[in-house]
Amino acid sequence: MAKKKQFPLRIDMNLYEVLERWAADEFRSVNAHIEFLLRESARRAGRLPAGGKEKNNPDENEQEPD
Repeated sequence: MAKKKQFPLRIDMNLYEVLERWAADEFRSVNAHIEFLLRESARRAGRLPAGGKEKNNPDENEQEPD
């Protein structure tokens, strides 16, 4: 299992509720969905290593929903 950095996150309650519903729609926990969104944003911004892959990326094999 990949090591993960833990840190507190303060977030607006309305935004958290949006993320909670969105995560449920994608069958993820809120934490996993926030990580997924951050990874996708970093990938689009060209901030991830060449090829856009991370070591031990659990979402790498996920497919887009139909």
